[in-house]
Amino acid sequence: MADTDYYELLGVARDADAGDIKRAYRKAAMDCHPDRHNGCVDKEARFKAINEAYDVLKDPQKRAAYDRFGKAAFEGGGPGGGNPFGGGGAGADFSDIFSSIFGEMAGGGRGRARPSPGRGADLRYDLDLTLEEAFAGTEKTITIEAMAPCEPCEGNGSAGTSRPVVCETCGGAGKVRAQQGFFLVERGCPGCNGTGQVVADPCHHCNGEGRMPRKRKLSVDIPAGVDDGNRIRVAGEGEAGVRGAPRGDLYLFVHMKRHPIFRREGSTLVAEVPVSFTTAALGGEVEVPGVDGQPVAFRIKPGMQSGETLQKRGAGMTVVNSVGRGDMIARIHVETPVKLSKKQKELLEQFRETETGDECPATKGFFGRMKEMFDG
Repeated sequence: MADTDYYELLGVARDADAGDIKRAYRKAAMDCHPDRHNGCVDKEARFKAINEAYDVLKDPQKRAAYDRFGKAAFEGGGPGGGNPFGGGGAGADFSDIFSSIFGEMAGGGRGRARPSPGRGADLRYDLDLTLEEAFAGTEKTITIEAMAPCEPCEGNGSAGTSRPVVCETCGGAGKVRAQQGFFLVERGCPGCNGTGQVVADPCHHCNGEGRMPRKRKLSVDIPAGVDDGNRIRVAGEGEAGVRGAPRGDLYLFVHMKRHPIFRREGSTLVAEVPVSFTTAALGGEVEVPGVDGQPVAFRIKPGMQSGETLQKRGAGMTVVNSVGRGDMIARIHVETPVKLSKKQKELLEQFRETETGDECPATKGFFGRMKEMFDG
């Protein structure tokens, strides 16, 4: 079974897409799972081979190498002989292989600079903002918990006056190279874990890593006009790197709180505005409190209907990195009164007695069409 083609093992064509390969693997693995065959040795061997095939074919880089060189791409025995990484096989790290190949090309054949210990990880922080804060921009103080330089050893990872020394295995490069099949493989140095340095007398506070988890407060500036889902990068405020390596970045993900009046659509603010039926019939004016604290007046024309909209230019949200503002839209809802005094009822009765039907053309038209339909 060692010589069986990976595509044949999974029962797929060589041009199968990732979805077909995944479905075929699930079916094949289920059919020959050892638990379903009372520990059958043959089934167990086939199950392992199927997993090996899927591990290669699911990865575009591994698959490309397999299509070109077959299993030789994952085996030792090429120039230099042997497999210095203990078996290689289908589990070989092809991200290292390809970064080695293309890194050489990008470097133009020049010598490699020694890397510093790995940069710290980036951090994510979910930030809730009110509409008013997003409109004007604000400064927020947040608390984050992340790896920070160890204070007792000042971030170098060594106890007392000792200092890290250059790793003898990689000469401070942080990586080692070896021939593996047709490829020159580059991996992190096992002697120093890729840092290029070895700590002879580790700090007992951080175990030689040069950093420890710590809570800290940070003030961040939020620009005016940010919206829900926006991401703000704060450079150099992520986790500290190993033994003095640079910090990662902090990313703030903006989440807008629900507003009691406005619904935001980009830089446009939409408000659902109720008006009395007398104002809608006779005309008038309504005021909406603006997001900047200044009232915004809308003129109601006589006979305005529910659902009609009014627009006020420049009364909406701030536009990011601009002095301009979006618009405000008022969507009108005519409200029917529910509590009437005796005098109001009498006045409405008098109005009803004088109605001719022309006052409400939509109502007149609807019932006119119904009458025609039934008469017909």
